[in-house]
Amino acid sequence: MGLDHASMKPHERLAQRFEGKLGAVNALIRARMASKHAPRIPEVTAHLVEAGGKRLRPMLTLAAADLCGYVGDHDEKLAATVEFIHTATLLHDDVVDESAQRRGRATANLLWDNKSSVLVGDYLFSRSFQLMVETGSLRVLDILANASATIAEGEVLQLTAARDLATTEEIYLQVVRGKTAALFSAATEVGGVIAGAPEDHVKALFDYGDALGIAFQIADDLLDFQGDSATTGKNVGDDFRERKLTLPIIKAVAAADAEERAFWSRTIEKGRQEEGDLEHAVSLLHRHGALEATRADAVAWADMAKAAIAQFPEHPVRDMLSDLSDYVVARLA
Repeated sequence: MGLDHASMKPHERLAQRFEGKLGAVNALIRARMASKHAPRIPEVTAHLVEAGGKRLRPMLTLAAADLCGYVGDHDEKLAATVEFIHTATLLHDDVVDESAQRRGRATANLLWDNKSSVLVGDYLFSRSFQLMVETGSLRVLDILANASATIAEGEVLQLTAARDLATTEEIYLQVVRGKTAALFSAATEVGGVIAGAPEDHVKALFDYGDALGIAFQIADDLLDFQGDSATTGKNVGDDFRERKLTLPIIKAVAAADAEERAFWSRTIEKGRQEEGDLEHAVSLLHRHGALEATRADAVAWADMAKAAIAQFPEHPVRDMLSDLSDYVVARLA
């Protein structure tokens, strides 16, 4: 491996280590998304599943199980479960957000329709529960069922919080825990549970996934204002145009004077956006140091993830997961 291995990104090193298992996970996904009665299901699912995502969440399950010394194939079923839950939420999200682009491609709801996206998402949720049951672990079922409920709860909370200037950082964190961190923490936690790891290690894996997911989402929200659309697959300012009250804006609103608050009220709450508003929004974020403060928050959460995974004995996967925490925020440099 040598220099090539050293120059690889952490998720690429994880993908290399779990190449065989990821192949089995992908085969399982393809087999379980089949439907002899409704060919649209595999069509819609394949469009998203095969769009070149990093498979980060299923990799976290495989990595957690490996870190805890697991030998078997239940980790593959759980990794496929996690990817199905993730894909189902993406299908539903794109309908809710009326999105036209996902991972740099047209969204399923744009190519087919909203009904197909919602119903295929429901099908994938059902498939994910079938896979969970096959592991025979009631605890795994409990963790992933709770995560599914938390994700839905986070999405509903976001509906009311996203355009309300009264939304606090605490509420934002609750939304993020739902829409992103819940699946990260469930993905890592079930890897430890299926391996029969001691409770302190299972807890550390949950804490790692939770902190990593929060760092990941905060970084994502920051990149919306200062990212490169070729890299992120999103246009800079999409969240602003969609009137999403993300952490940088929440911080700027908290420091706003009356005139600035009127601007945020017009553009976010009332949705009356004009030419030049995005540029003015970015200038306000800079004026109040909101982007720098948001980056500091992302780094703090990444550090918490590293502290959680540091509780494990020396192991190549432990180091990859620690590096992954750094990488999530290194995108913000």
